[in-house]
Amino acid sequence: MNSGNIYLKELEDESIYVLREVAAQFERSALLFSGGKDSIVLSYLAKKAFAPAKIPFPLLHIDTGHNFPETLTYRDEWAKKIDARLIIRYVQDSIDKGRVQEETGFNASRNLLQTATLLDAIEELKLDACMGGARRDEEKARAKERFFSHRDEFGQWNPKNQRPELWDLFNGKKNIGEHFRVFPLSNWTELDIWQYIKEENIPLPSLYFSHQREVIERSGQLLAKSDYLNLRETEKGKMMQVRFRTIGDMTCTGAILSEASTIDEIVAEVAASRVTERGTRSDDKRSETAMEDRKKVGYF
Repeated sequence: MNSGNIYLKELEDESIYVLREVAAQFERSALLFSGGKDSIVLSYLAKKAFAPAKIPFPLLHIDTGHNFPETLTYRDEWAKKIDARLIIRYVQDSIDKGRVQEETGFNASRNLLQTATLLDAIEELKLDACMGGARRDEEKARAKERFFSHRDEFGQWNPKNQRPELWDLFNGKKNIGEHFRVFPLSNWTELDIWQYIKEENIPLPSLYFSHQREVIERSGQLLAKSDYLNLRETEKGKMMQVRFRTIGDMTCTGAILSEASTIDEIVAEVAASRVTERGTRSDDKRSETAMEDRKKVGYF
């Protein structure tokens, strides 16, 4: 990293400190990996934190079955590149077992169904800490999280039951069956992430860069046309020049009109934006408290 960028270096040092604290305090941890830019940066930092040794915890991906193909290709290549163990658990398996029920209707999505699959994976793998790439600037519910976020034996989060984190002291004490979600990127912003990606020359999925894609417009959002979308008769696909600011389930991840095809252009675009990247996610618009409601029952 350019030594002149002191601010990014401080963020990097803070995140690496948190990653090492997780390795020191917990016995069985995992890094929740979506194939999005934040989890990519987090896994890159994990590689740095423990070099020359291997990353001491696996990447855990909860696959909805409705992911962008580009994301899955990148996921597998990236895990090999950083020499990390990759564990995948599938929402389809949860559906087949009757653990969750497939949504129906035009706005059906598997995004919420990931929660049961994740909680089952945590129990199966006996995880006591799950690290995620969430940042406080993403959404108001995210802003309530501490670095170490306690979850009870049911995987539930109580925003009023957060522990103080004075002087960078993190309390990982828990009872049997409980676990922690840990967010080493809490103090980063979207712009910080992109500037760090530029500084470190981190490769990303092509979805983040401007490209031609067939999309449909729904409730003011541009959704990639796919076999997973239940289309109304009035909804017709149209080729547009777009890119994605965030990557998730294809049924709820919106694109933006953009000509930004390089990281420099994306940095300039993000710096000028007045809408958070979560503003492109239809799952956050189901209710005023959609994200917090999902997080309380165990969502990322």
